[in-house]
Amino acid sequence: MLYQEEREQLAEIVKKMFSRYETNTAGGNVSVRINDQHIIMTPTHMSQKYHCDISPYQVLVVDMDENIVEGDGRITREINMHMACYKHNREIGCVLHAHALQSMFFATMGIDMPNLTEATQKFGNIPCLDFAPATSKELAEKVKHYLENKALESVINAILLNKHGVLITDTNLIKAYDNLGRLEYNAYIAEKALLFDKLGICKIENKELNYNVDE
Repeated sequence: MLYQEEREQLAEIVKKMFSRYETNTAGGNVSVRINDQHIIMTPTHMSQKYHCDISPYQVLVVDMDENIVEGDGRITREINMHMACYKHNREIGCVLHAHALQSMFFATMGIDMPNLTEATQKFGNIPCLDFAPATSKELAEKVKHYLENKALESVINAILLNKHGVLITDTNLIKAYDNLGRLEYNAYIAEKALLFDKLGICKIENKELNYNVDE
């Protein structure tokens, strides 16, 4: 089996995502760049049909022309969003899309997420993009446009997809999944911080602090 270790790791990660409410039965998909020729990617209906409990062989090996090289399943229609990220920056090694419970609040409301925790400062702004239908070319174009308006060397991205979910990129799967966990904790805190701010209990301060963003 091609890239067995990498496919086993991806299958394990998406199973954890579902069990930790970091995605739901409505969707989510994850891909990893293996080399200049291939990515590996979760199949369509991974969440709805399998509840993210998939075998390594169901993790597809896909070439850069979006052809299946090996694996049991069909390519998700959101591959165009993943490819937009990989073609934008060759240093991006993982694209993770999820319907994460806490972050979905901000995505559904269509608002940017305040970046409050020290662990998420490396993300910079956490924007919510304008709405585009799920799986559409329009959504992929909005992601591409956002990335193109950031510095080319920006590999770490945490983006909210309006009414849809979150999109995270990083150099590899482990880092991208770590970022998802950080984003979820920040979302949990930010929701309550906004309530406290509006109720006048405690105002959100926008101080410039010397955060340690080294890993």
